Amino acid sequence: MLEKTYEPAAVESRIYDAWLEANAFAAGAGAKPGAETFTIVIPPPNVTGSLHIGHALNNTIQDILVRFNRMLKKDVLWQPGTDHAGIATQMIVERQLAEKQMDRRSMGRDKFIERVWEWKAESGGTIMNQLKRLGASADFSRERFTMGDRGQADDQMVRAVTKVFVELHKRGLIYRAKRLVNWHPGLETAISDLEVENIEVKGHMWHLRYPLADGVTYQFPIKDEEGNVTGEETRDYIIVATTRPETMLGDVAVAVHPEDERYSSLVGKFVELPLVGRRIPVVADEYADPALGTGAVKITPAHDFNDFEVGARAGVEPINVFTTRGTVIDADFVPKAYRGLDRFEARKAIIADLTALAEDNPTRGLHHIEDKKIMVPHDEKSKLVVIEPFLTDQWWVKADVLAQPALASVREGRTKFVPQQYENTYFAWLENIKPWCISRQLWWGHQIPAWYGPDNEAFVAYDEAEAKAAAEEHYGRPVELTRDPDVLDTWFSSALWPFSTLGWPDETPELKRYYPTNVLVTGFDIIFFWVARMMMMGLEFLDKEPFDTVYMHALVRDEKGQKMSKTKGNVIDPLKLVDQYGADATRFTLAAMAAQGRDLKLAIARVEGYRNFVTKLWNAARFLEMNECRRIAGYEPSANTLPLNRWIVGSTVRALASVRQGIEDYKFNEAANSAYDFVWGTFCDWYVEFAKPVFNGEDEAAKSETRATAAWALDQILIMLHPMMPFVTEELWAETGKFGPQRQSQLITTEWPSFEGLENPEADAELAWLIDVISNVRSVRAEMNVPASAKLQLVVTGAGEQTLARLVAGTSLITRLARLEEISPQAQVPGESAQFVVGDSTFALPLAGVIDLTVEKARLEKEVAKLDAEISQIDKKLGNEQFVAKAPEEVIEEQKTRREAASERRSRILDALKRLS
Repeated sequence: MLEKTYEPAAVESRIYDAWLEANAFAAGAGAKPGAETFTIVIPPPNVTGSLHIGHALNNTIQDILVRFNRMLKKDVLWQPGTDHAGIATQMIVERQLAEKQMDRRSMGRDKFIERVWEWKAESGGTIMNQLKRLGASADFSRERFTMGDRGQADDQMVRAVTKVFVELHKRGLIYRAKRLVNWHPGLETAISDLEVENIEVKGHMWHLRYPLADGVTYQFPIKDEEGNVTGEETRDYIIVATTRPETMLGDVAVAVHPEDERYSSLVGKFVELPLVGRRIPVVADEYADPALGTGAVKITPAHDFNDFEVGARAGVEPINVFTTRGTVIDADFVPKAYRGLDRFEARKAIIADLTALAEDNPTRGLHHIEDKKIMVPHDEKSKLVVIEPFLTDQWWVKADVLAQPALASVREGRTKFVPQQYENTYFAWLENIKPWCISRQLWWGHQIPAWYGPDNEAFVAYDEAEAKAAAEEHYGRPVELTRDPDVLDTWFSSALWPFSTLGWPDETPELKRYYPTNVLVTGFDIIFFWVARMMMMGLEFLDKEPFDTVYMHALVRDEKGQKMSKTKGNVIDPLKLVDQYGADATRFTLAAMAAQGRDLKLAIARVEGYRNFVTKLWNAARFLEMNECRRIAGYEPSANTLPLNRWIVGSTVRALASVRQGIEDYKFNEAANSAYDFVWGTFCDWYVEFAKPVFNGEDEAAKSETRATAAWALDQILIMLHPMMPFVTEELWAETGKFGPQRQSQLITTEWPSFEGLENPEADAELAWLIDVISNVRSVRAEMNVPASAKLQLVVTGAGEQTLARLVAGTSLITRLARLEEISPQAQVPGESAQFVVGDSTFALPLAGVIDLTVEKARLEKEVAKLDAEISQIDKKLGNEQFVAKAPEEVIEEQKTRREAASERRSRILDALKRLS
């Protein structure tokens, strides 16, 4: 006998262990011989990570696809694993060392890396274990790590990375060059754009006078507040504006627009850099905007990405003024007062000196300071360290070359995006792609396979022996080589994930069978950083796209539509949801809200609601068990004779098809809602209620057929729900399998059914009529405030032969479920009654003496007026362009939701008023 209540905590770990024991997650588990493959590679979470709500959504969607395709008897592989997360992991271990008054440099590289591996062994499995709590059915026996296995220099994952680097270098697609990068002064390494977050801060724009050299002057137009020229003045300086005055030490030019007449006479002339005294040219470049500030821009190519491009066009050499730790360099051209200062201390000192200069001479130094909100690049993790554009030697990939086949694959339809709109994001990135910086100044990661000779000549090779042989051939003698200390960008190794996890560069059976994969499930924020790069590498090295579909899921926000963050205190921990409501309710909530292209607004009330759904399913199964609804060997649903059972069979088949269609179309919300509507709305609310009199009746044949049909329908319900709610369905599958024919397998590997010829339009019409009548009576009772205890009469007029026959057959059900005293066919509709029409008949509920119809009508009319006012007010807001432009997106969405609810309520009340007229 099923327990009275379903307790997820008591069931989930036991069920999960049973799946593992049965090897149900293994590649090909339960597949038919010769079945087609279905492969997903998990987006490898950082080994440092813990499960957040985005992971929960992403992996729930993957698991739904995996479980569904496994039930289609395909050869399914869900490939799990984790990313070594270079910077994040190194930071964690360095913090642990700092707590012991140690640092990596004193330890040395080898010992530090060994310490990271120890940390990984202790804590690196956290997120995979958390995914298991969610019900993830990945093949964990095949779990991979982007750094390979500890201590295995010849590990296949390591060899894959080395091969790609060496081969791309041979093909001229990897090279070393000095270019600008995002630099983290705290970690002293280049970082990717994804690891930079631009944060708006209250800052300043300092307007500085740069004196013209060689006694040059020019006529500068003076304008009034409206922009009209009122005169001219002779100037021997140019005013430039900057938010980073400390970088002026590295200025190499001042740029003006080639069509800016104010400065046309100065192009080719020179200014003298204040405080430094260096002569720098005035150059013409369209980057300078005549309408912005003074129209003149200081150019510091070594510390600004835009300036780097301007400097390259102007042919001026960049000058780096900072060390790797963000202090001013010790160089002859730098005034001694600034050498060694932190960049922000240098800013204060330079502004002080420019202010003093202006006090001595009003045509020199600081002109004025403008308060201004500015965007400042910060370290995405801590939000504390300001990232510095920094000129340094790095390794680069010619991404523009690799991008062309990746663009063609999507344009020509070999890989598609769902929703399709994300193709535009993909195209925008790849059509404007820049060289990819792949080197990092860290110790944790794949060390770059390059060795340097005595003159810094680089030798890229598979190993040191090969590099030495190449160097000896180059120099004509044996030489000492030094290996490049840098490691590769984490995204480099993860770009190989779809094929390195399958054994490449070896020709493995798994690679042959499971590559290319079928679908990638990921977030929109890494289309460029990961999706595009996997496309590039898969096409370059295997000549095949790594996946045929990319499903981009949306962002999970809080119930108000705000992005979750620790500072806002609105973060929802999925593991707490699992603890409190169970994995099934958590998963089903995420699935039910996963509409394509629309962010999820997650409210705890939704999870509670789907927890109640789990309970409803359990209670329904328990009710059927109590009424001896057991599976019957040889049961054939097409042989049913009762309309009730023919109807539920057809409804069940339609629900199965609808759920299947939703999953196959990546419309997970539609799949979940189809299942929910059928199970709760059709099966529990109607079929079970209609079946109760049969179970309690004297007709044994009807009772036997209904019991077998109910058991059959429950089996189909467990199947359709399993991909989304695996635990409770597997438990019920096992419990109901204790009676009747022996189960052939666990539910996880049971075949998704396919039925034909079970639709019965006559039974559907008969039951639809019955439900319509009962629902209308219930609506009247609710809308008219009819007391629950009041037993009403239902009058039927204009009833044809079919309706009369249905009334005879369904009277007991209608009276019981609609709480009626009697049903009587009459020639005319009685006065003071609420009416509704079903089919060819008018139904009336006499309400005289039950409620005051005049008062009730007035109440409903008053509510309509109130709703009209509310709708009008919302329409006024949404029609206000200023409101729409300034209001946050979540506020606008809230207004639209309120309007929709008010409009629906208004329609229902108008229907009620019509019934009274």
